[in-house]
Amino acid sequence: MSFGQGGPSWGGPEGQQSPQDPYGTNTAPDTPDWAALADASAARARRKRWMYIGGGVLATALVGAIVATAVVTTNGKTTGTNGSATGLPTPETLPTGSAQPGPSFSSQAPPPPPNPRDFISSAQKDKLPLSADSLFPGKKLKMGERAYAKGATNRTTSCSAATQGALGSVLANNGCDQVIRATYSKGGVAVTVGVAVFDTAAQAQKAKEQASGGLASLPGAGVPTFCRGGVFCRKTANAYGRYAYFTVSGFTSGKNVVTTDKDVYTTGDDLAEFTFRQIHQRGKTQASAAATAGQ
Repeated sequence: MSFGQGGPSWGGPEGQQSPQDPYGTNTAPDTPDWAALADASAARARRKRWMYIGGGVLATALVGAIVATAVVTTNGKTTGTNGSATGLPTPETLPTGSAQPGPSFSSQAPPPPPNPRDFISSAQKDKLPLSADSLFPGKKLKMGERAYAKGATNRTTSCSAATQGALGSVLANNGCDQVIRATYSKGGVAVTVGVAVFDTAAQAQKAKEQASGGLASLPGAGVPTFCRGGVFCRKTANAYGRYAYFTVSGFTSGKNVVTTDKDVYTTGDDLAEFTFRQIHQRGKTQASAAATAGQ
């Protein structure tokens, strides 16, 4: 060791000097280069990402190729080199069966519902119970805004007993089975409606066409005798199905009816309309029952 003007010096092995690092800033040769290592790690991470992306693209391309091949290939047949299909099934060779058969429809239209008139045109089909209460139910009748009180009712198998003049003979000659009557009144006007029952519609129609004389009024239950002893009253005759129905309407005071007596005409028309509806309802009820039974 020697000390000179320039400070101490240490001799190294074989006369070489050791590196001087008086402040500790120089790095020893065996210390790792951390910055270089970080750069290398980032580069490897980037390569891996590109490899993953490239692999995904390749996998997608492979799947697309497989799908395209499956679409082109049908029943083991592939397309030709020119892109045209070779051996593909034609429409004629495609299967026509179906795993789930569709609905079938009958070529025949369903039968129409029974006609209500058919059931009231013959005694063989018209089987509902028939009485004064079934034809003329309740104690009052309301037609629109007009209300009528029901008076006496009557049912007789002696058809001529319910008539006046020649009507009795007309009913008997055409095979009348019975006559059912009911009287209604309102404001001094009364009307008796009578339903003559036959076996067939032809008999009822003929009786209506031959009608002469008229129905005998039915007093009672608060209604005095009316339209008797030669008093002029309004009379009507109609037929529907095997029923012929008649009305006689007039004043309870015994006054003659003239064409200007609108209340008398309205009362008679209301009762005739109501009777028609009742007969028609018999047909509807029986037709509905027949349709339900046939289902």
